[in-house]
Parts: sequence; C-alpha cells; structure tokens
Amino acid sequence: MPRPKKSFSPEFKDEAVKMVIETSRPIARVAKELGINEGTLGNWVAAYRRDHAGEEPPPTLTERARLRELERENRELKMELEFMKKAAAYFARDHR
Repeated sequence: MPRPKKSFSPEFKDEAVKMVIETSRPIARVAKELGINEGTLGNWVAAYRRDHAGEEPPPTLTERARLRELERENRELKMELEFMKKAAAYFARDHR
C-alpha cells in the first residue's frame, strides 16, 4: 500500500537546503534530523545547485571568523604604519 505523498512548504525546503549548503553537512544526516527522505533532500539540493551554479556560495562560519580576524589585523597594521610614518617624519625633521 503506497504512502500518501507529503508536501513541504517552500520555506521548509529552503531551510533544509541551507542546512546542507551553508554548513557542509551530509545530506543523509540533515535528512535524518528533519525526518525526511534522504533522496528527497538530495533532489532539493541538486535543484538548488543547478539554479545557483554561477553564484559563489556564502562564507562558512569558519570563513567568516577568519575574515573578521584578518580585518582586525589589517586595522592594527594600518594604525602601526601610520604611527611609523609619523615617527619617521618626526626623526627626519629633528636631525636637520
């Protein structure tokens, strides 16, 4: 006896696909957590990837953290560089 076909809202599908795409978790694990068929989620993910083939994926949590760290380091280095320029100008003026 075939089971009745479940229908899922577009919002649910989008969230399920995001869980796979953004966290790089296996489709099987996400499908199990959500209580849906692995093949169904796989189809949704494949359709998403086809539709967004030319787009760059959003940065992962690790990439975002690394980007924040690099931006902070960049600000500090710029401040140090400005200080060194001022110090060099001061000492160059002082020795004349």
